Amino acid sequence: MHCAGGVAARCCDLALVASCAVLLAACARSTPDDAGNPDEWPHYGGDAGGSRYSSIDQIDAGNVSRLAVAWTFSTGDVSHDPGQEAQGPCGSCHTGDVKFEATPIVADGRLLVSTPLNRIIALDPATGRELWRFDPRVRLDMDRNEGFVSRGVAWWKGPGEAGTLCAQRVFLGTIEARLHAVDAATGQPCPDFGDGGTVRLDVGVGRVEDGQYGVTSPPVIVRDVVVVGSSLGDNRRVDMERGSVRGFDVRSGRLLWAWDPIPRSASDPMYASWSVEAAAVTGGANAWAPMSADVARDLVFVPTGSAAPDYFGGQRPGDNRYANSVVALRATTGEVAWHFQVVHHDVWDYDVAAQPTLVTVTRDGATVPAVVVATKQGFLFVLHRETGTPLFPVEERPVPQSTVPGEVLSPTQPFPVLPEPLHPFGIAPEDAFGLTDADRAACRALLAGLDWRGMYTPPGFDGNLMYPGYAGGINWGGVAIDEHRRWAVMNVMRLPFQVRLHRRTDPGRGNQLGTPYEMTRSMIASPSGLPCSPPPWSTLVAVDLDTGEKRWEVPLGRMPALVRAGVPGVERMGSPSIGGPLVTAGGLVFIGAAMDDVLRAFDIETGRELWQGPLPAGGQATPMTYRIGGRQYVVIAAGGHGSLGTTRGDYLVAFALPPQ
Repeated sequence: MHCAGGVAARCCDLALVASCAVLLAACARSTPDDAGNPDEWPHYGGDAGGSRYSSIDQIDAGNVSRLAVAWTFSTGDVSHDPGQEAQGPCGSCHTGDVKFEATPIVADGRLLVSTPLNRIIALDPATGRELWRFDPRVRLDMDRNEGFVSRGVAWWKGPGEAGTLCAQRVFLGTIEARLHAVDAATGQPCPDFGDGGTVRLDVGVGRVEDGQYGVTSPPVIVRDVVVVGSSLGDNRRVDMERGSVRGFDVRSGRLLWAWDPIPRSASDPMYASWSVEAAAVTGGANAWAPMSADVARDLVFVPTGSAAPDYFGGQRPGDNRYANSVVALRATTGEVAWHFQVVHHDVWDYDVAAQPTLVTVTRDGATVPAVVVATKQGFLFVLHRETGTPLFPVEERPVPQSTVPGEVLSPTQPFPVLPEPLHPFGIAPEDAFGLTDADRAACRALLAGLDWRGMYTPPGFDGNLMYPGYAGGINWGGVAIDEHRRWAVMNVMRLPFQVRLHRRTDPGRGNQLGTPYEMTRSMIASPSGLPCSPPPWSTLVAVDLDTGEKRWEVPLGRMPALVRAGVPGVERMGSPSIGGPLVTAGGLVFIGAAMDDVLRAFDIETGRELWQGPLPAGGQATPMTYRIGGRQYVVIAAGGHGSLGTTRGDYLVAFALPPQ
């Protein structure tokens, strides 16, 4: 079946709409390069399109209450004593720097996971027994403001090469800016890839500061091209490292193409959205979040971040196109097929943090290939996968302007009409939350002292309210798709932040170097440490992608301190959360993410919580599922998260129904 052109063209004949819908739906779910065992989980997001959906239905609403721990594996990365410096492999790094955000993959009978310290470990997926491990021995004395984190690996299988070394390869990008290729059967480096199994990524991207340029999300692979982005330490200077996305040959490691999200040449049609000076020196706009791919269409979907620095754009006038966008690149050439910008001239750190997620929706009875772009602002942009055209109306609406000398903002920003925003905009002082009168009074005073003129109020010298905050909204946990219902399910965090600009006193010190201003930012919290925004502080939301209608919304998680204190209504308050959902054909949504060290299962139809599985540490990761030996497993990384302050550990935990 040829899905990329022939079927789509025949769909112009209205008499063939029904049959074409079936064919296109099949194409969206499977391609020759992406076809595989439905019992496995061969990509970070389940499939190349990042749907986080499994057709396995052994665990369902009727038996999920019987789920129990099948096996637990400790990676050995960090100490399990949350108050102490990490022991063993972590050396001089501290547990607060370590974030176990990985989602394992299962391919060809092996479970493969990356640790925060960039080790790759292969396990028997039925027992959790270690098969091999690869340790790139990254430096642990780096000053990394993004911390030690790796969200996963990518797997590739060469045609007709079974039984040879590196016939199957596992790829990992490291925080030290290396791309490693190892043999999936043994963990040995692939000698024909780059320099003995390694390609350096810290070349050709400008001046690189120690510890500030690396990779935290897994590469994507389209046929014989492995595509990798980068993670940069934010807010350091204007001329940060370039956020280039690059494609390498999976066998040799040869660079095939490089695409810079900041256009450097007048030959690029988006060059006009920059000044000549800014296009020459500005860094960032990098793709740190997970990418996705449509193999049949030869497309890689790249979520880009903010141009440098995040909170003042006076040195980069214009819309700054390709930054804060989803960009569809041709996987074989790196050429731009289309792009859609979600924020013009960003000064809020509203980068696209979620993996663009591929889905098939219906419009007027016909099947349409789409990509869902979830944002920190709580927006869902649903775009045509082949053109980037919005499938629901998007309006350019006027937004507040800056009073800071030298800053010129876009007069408008894009707002989707449907689906409606999933995060509230703004908090009035009278809406401030607090468990006590003193806390509420303190929060009211904090909020009243901040600039708030509506959504996209820019940073200023007196401080501005950011709600949604720069952490989201929807972050790297992204969305999961129920393929049967065509619903998207996502974790939406609701925390208030403030950002304040300060006139620079020393041109060589501080952050945002190269601009007249430094910045400070923080969560807006009461004296007791709780957010000043009214709860719930995270929600789990389901949206119908055919109609744009919100189907349900429920609080996610509980704050352990409030549970211990016996606070009434704690089950309605949710908790801050980091991580994403998994949807299965059994009618279930699985998610950890919250602060209470629990994996939960929800009914996809209603959002009703059906089950809780205790975890030995914080589950700030996205779960996955597979079936082996006739038994379905649900696995999540439980290692805690330095930024959220959850229980530390280095565990993988697998749940399953009791053996029959």
